[in-house]
Amino acid sequence: MIEATIVFVLSNYSLTFLVIGLLFALVAIARAPKPLRSRDVLERLLAWHIFWSIGVCYFYNFVMHGFFGRMSAAFIGWADSPFQFEVATASLGFAAVGFLAAFRSFDLRLAAIVGPGLFTLGAAAGHIHQMVTQHNFAPGNAGVVFYTDIVIPVFGAGLLWLWRRGRAGRSAAAT
Repeated sequence: MIEATIVFVLSNYSLTFLVIGLLFALVAIARAPKPLRSRDVLERLLAWHIFWSIGVCYFYNFVMHGFFGRMSAAFIGWADSPFQFEVATASLGFAAVGFLAAFRSFDLRLAAIVGPGLFTLGAAAGHIHQMVTQHNFAPGNAGVVFYTDIVIPVFGAGLLWLWRRGRAGRSAAAT
């Protein structure tokens, strides 16, 4: 049971880091000075989402594709190729932006969500193509990874939109 749990957590790392980010946000919200406004809650949710679901997740992806490319390719249902290194370096770039943006400005956070979001939404489209045309239902193609390729960018964009809307509302109220 422990081994199966560890395999699930490590194999479905995008879900794992999404959940860890939510847990960190909940702890930050619980520890924040009261009263807590909705924009403060959104700030913590957004910051920890970007840190974990972008920064840490893509760093993990960099390590897996860069150093364990053959295993990563097999998990997706593909053959190993030099393309693994390209995915690894792109993931390293996304991770760097995620770490830089987590506790920074709207513009950096937008970049941290849009770049990887386009990548994973495109990957989700590729997964669908692979499922339909090649009947590739490997766990890394049709499992949790497929769903988080959609959920994480949509969730991040939603948080960013709410956070920005709250900031705009606050600015309008101040004038």
